[in-house]
Amino acid sequence: MQPIENQENTASTSVISLKDVDIYQHKTLILSKVSFAVNSGELVYVVGKTGSGKSNLLKLLYGEVPPVNGEIQVAGYNLKKISRRNIQSLRRRLGIVFQDFQLLQDRNVDDNLRFIAKVTGWKDKKAIDARIDEVLEMVDLQTKGHKLPHQLSGGEQQRICIARALVNRPEIILADEPTGNLDPETSYDIFHLFQQIAANGTAVLAATHDFLIVNQIPSRILQIENGKLLE
Repeated sequence: MQPIENQENTASTSVISLKDVDIYQHKTLILSKVSFAVNSGELVYVVGKTGSGKSNLLKLLYGEVPPVNGEIQVAGYNLKKISRRNIQSLRRRLGIVFQDFQLLQDRNVDDNLRFIAKVTGWKDKKAIDARIDEVLEMVDLQTKGHKLPHQLSGGEQQRICIARALVNRPEIILADEPTGNLDPETSYDIFHLFQQIAANGTAVLAATHDFLIVNQIPSRILQIENGKLLE
């Protein structure tokens, strides 16, 4: 079923499309006239200095920051017209990965993933358990389901976060500085995993200031400079 806010039927594979959108933090203009598109199966980097507006751009895409001016479509939703009740529906089409993991510390890995499945509408226990097995295999942590977050390394915790983001089969993964707390080798492994996810058809938009990773795993780059986003 198509989202309510979907304005047109198009053959385009773009899952993110912005045209001349202004992004504000409170009343301060952070980014002006932002225009770009991301297609299914693309890995795209958003690079820029700390405080340049990378996080605000991602917040815009998952409905945390309202768009001003221009046009914006994400996963079939027109974010200029989206209703509050449909923001949750939008987020079910997205997977979000944060720098600080945000795992539930009092639950093991399986229960962290089970919680996400249930809050996004999964009902069948067998289907949930099967999906948990699938996503843990995708991130190569199929033996860690019984572990609590504090029993895992930082890299393993971030892989669990990626597994959590994949549970609901999202069209788009949004990653906000996903390797900011990780060493270079682990960071490479995380972005290699994003590369594999994109190769399987899911768009990945990753905000980072890690230019070493960008050089090691080349892909499309959107750069933020002086309040502008440049291809």
